[in-house]
Amino acid sequence: MDSKIKQTTLRMISNGMYIMTSRSGDNYGGATITWLSQASFKPPLIMAALRRDSNVFQCLSESRFAAIHILGAGQQEVARRFFKPTEVAAGAMNGEPFKEGKTLAPILENLPAYVECQLQHIIDDGGDHALAVMEVVEAECRDHVKPLTIADTPWEYGG
Repeated sequence: MDSKIKQTTLRMISNGMYIMTSRSGDNYGGATITWLSQASFKPPLIMAALRRDSNVFQCLSESRFAAIHILGAGQQEVARRFFKPTEVAAGAMNGEPFKEGKTLAPILENLPAYVECQLQHIIDDGGDHALAVMEVVEAECRDHVKPLTIADTPWEYGG
C-alpha cells in the first residue's frame, strides 16, 4: 500500500472537533478530540479514540466520567487551546470558564452543547489510541449551531 495515498484517503473521513474534559480528584484533563461517534441509540453510547498518554484519558480511566463538548464553527481558537496540556486556574481550564457537571466532570461554560458520559469499556488492543465506550447520562444544548469539523480548519489529524 502506498503510505501517502493511504494518508490522503484516511484524512477524507469526516471528523468533528470536540473538547473532552474529565477530572479525578484534584487532577483535571481536557483535550481536543476528533475521532468520536455515536455508537448506539439504546442505551445512548458514544465511542471516542483517545491518546493513552493524555491527561484526559488518565482522568477518565480513574473517575469513569467525562464531558464531551460540541464546538461551534467559529470556535477554532478554543480547540487550539486544548491541544496543549491542561492548566486549571481561577475557575478556568485552558482559559475557558467551567463548572462541575452532574457527574462532577468539568463543563465548559462557553460552548454550545455537551454530553456527560459514564465510561463503560476501554478497548486497548495496542494501537496508538485507546477506544473509550461511554454511555450518555446527561445532555445540554445551549445553542443549536453548525459544528466545527476538522475540514473547516487548517489542521489535519488522521492517516
